[in-house]
Amino acid sequence: MVKESRLPPLSLYIHFPWCIQKCPYCDFNSHAVKTGIPEMQYVDALLADLQADLALLTVPRSIGSIFMGGGTPSLFSAAALQCLLDGIKQQVNLQSDCEITLEANPGTFESAKFQAFRELGINRLSIGIQSFNDRHLKKLGRVHNASEAIKAVNIATQAGFTNVNLDLMFGLPAQTLNEALLDVNTALSLQPTHVSFYQLTLEPNTYFYKFPPKLPEDDAIYALQKASQQLLDEHGYQQYEISAYAKPGFQCRHNRNYWEFGDYLGIGAGAHGKISRILPDDIIRTAKPKSPEQYLKNYTAIVSEPISQAQLPLEFVMNHLRLKTGFSLNDYQNMTGLEPSSLEPALSQCIDASLLINDGQRFFCSEQGWDFLDEILEKFMP
Repeated sequence: MVKESRLPPLSLYIHFPWCIQKCPYCDFNSHAVKTGIPEMQYVDALLADLQADLALLTVPRSIGSIFMGGGTPSLFSAAALQCLLDGIKQQVNLQSDCEITLEANPGTFESAKFQAFRELGINRLSIGIQSFNDRHLKKLGRVHNASEAIKAVNIATQAGFTNVNLDLMFGLPAQTLNEALLDVNTALSLQPTHVSFYQLTLEPNTYFYKFPPKLPEDDAIYALQKASQQLLDEHGYQQYEISAYAKPGFQCRHNRNYWEFGDYLGIGAGAHGKISRILPDDIIRTAKPKSPEQYLKNYTAIVSEPISQAQLPLEFVMNHLRLKTGFSLNDYQNMTGLEPSSLEPALSQCIDASLLINDGQRFFCSEQGWDFLDEILEKFMP
């Protein structure tokens, strides 16, 4: 029998598909609330979904992190989330230092509610600010304004949350360098432990893709990105991933597990998972029904497909190279079960082209490689 210690770390992702309204840039599986949320029905479905996923494991395994994302999970009541977390603990062992993250939007903040969330054992908040500029927030279709965003962070702090991420976007319609830096400075004044700072992109199947707003020129976006990154660095926020910056000791464990090619169970409408059963022969991806209505009717309908050994090198580097620290050959062997030679000749080609750097222990992107990651990944395609 395969031992848990010989398999990648395991996390749990829980998807909540409802929002107050759909943002025009959002391509996530989210749906505007129309007639209320069937909270307890959905919690019951999630717990049955989890039980079905756990049956796919070859050995009992403990959970190192939980991430409740969406959608807007903070629309759910504390009572519903308590039932969910209690049910999870009855089915699977949570590690003693398990990181439990809840995504929250400023428009859903109430002091008593978030105090209750903290008392449930939720120990990390990720708040979807996006901007502290009211004009930009309106253009982005957000339901909150700048003062509500600041109030939300203060409520989180007063509720006892000591690990808080703020989401910020840049490259917004008509955004200037000064406006971008003001957003970052305002975020810094609130002293979060983590900042997710990412560029607005026009994704297919969104309103913005169909009716694209006028965005700043590429050179202007690059300039404000670099200036903002410098500001974050000066205040002690270390970039460890393409769009993630953290104070020392506060990198997101859950997201790192994705990027390090760890395993994760995915429950909820449209959730995806990755489960290693035997390395490298039996690694599968799972997917659940996407629409909330279909999910509630058939929540244990798991679509699974194997990741072939030929795909593993690309799957591994596609995630690991998002990290500034890259990967070691031991990382590769431990997470895939493959010999390091299976990365060749692509690995050597990338080094020869100065896209990757080998410092003797790890392989990571050069500055050029960071800007041309797609070119690197092409070399690893089966």
